[in-house]
Amino acid sequence: MPFAQSQDARIYWRSQGLLTNPPLVLMHSIGTDNTLYDRPAPFLEQQFRLLRIDIRGHGASDAPAGDYSLSLLAGDCLSVMDAAGADRAIVCGTSLGAMIAMQLALDCPARTRGLILANTSAEMDPALWPERIATVSQSGVASIAEGWVARHFSERFREENRIQTDTVFSHMSSMSSTGYLGCAAAIRDMALIGRLPEIAAPTLVIGGELDGPTPFAGHGDRIAATIPGAMTDLLPTGHLACVEQPEAFAQCVARLAAHCK
Repeated sequence: MPFAQSQDARIYWRSQGLLTNPPLVLMHSIGTDNTLYDRPAPFLEQQFRLLRIDIRGHGASDAPAGDYSLSLLAGDCLSVMDAAGADRAIVCGTSLGAMIAMQLALDCPARTRGLILANTSAEMDPALWPERIATVSQSGVASIAEGWVARHFSERFREENRIQTDTVFSHMSSMSSTGYLGCAAAIRDMALIGRLPEIAAPTLVIGGELDGPTPFAGHGDRIAATIPGAMTDLLPTGHLACVEQPEAFAQCVARLAAHCK
């Protein structure tokens, strides 16, 4: 297993695709892991070298106690890029992963060739995450797992793809509560919206027409309106577009890549 050391944590990552292909970093949502991209990966690896990361607190990565920040998580991503020998990369994230991608583009713009920001927000309801943190602190991640799956997939996808949704439920319900709480604090404390005009990297914002946690209206559209020159794509999915529409998602990534130098 390859690990990158990033301050106080070992960050798990895996490489997929030809080493000569341009690097594409993939960062998942809170409560999942790098396997979130299993379905689009066969389409993406034809064009890119995929660097699939388990965000701190998730999967095989360490889960130190305490609050995390988006800058800390962006630093973890840079440690993986360094370990992989990737000076610059297109950075693709879903939900939390996209928040980290935005922070990375702000903290280290020279390392970012382009951004794909899927099913995400730059400013969440300030009451939501303190409430969720309190619930998980008291009862553990398993206490929110079932409702989490219902919110994150469209009804039709849940009905027709039970294996996929059960797998995501298993990852969510068994993850470290410490890791979840650390990342939840990063979402609670994020301060991105006012700085988005500073992002110069080519950017594509992907929304889901049935996205409950971060509806495109009020979330993705605000990001696209604030980052100069940002493009948008809207897919007929819930919150995890890369799972529900993997080939269309990969086509969106390729569209963004065509605009990157």
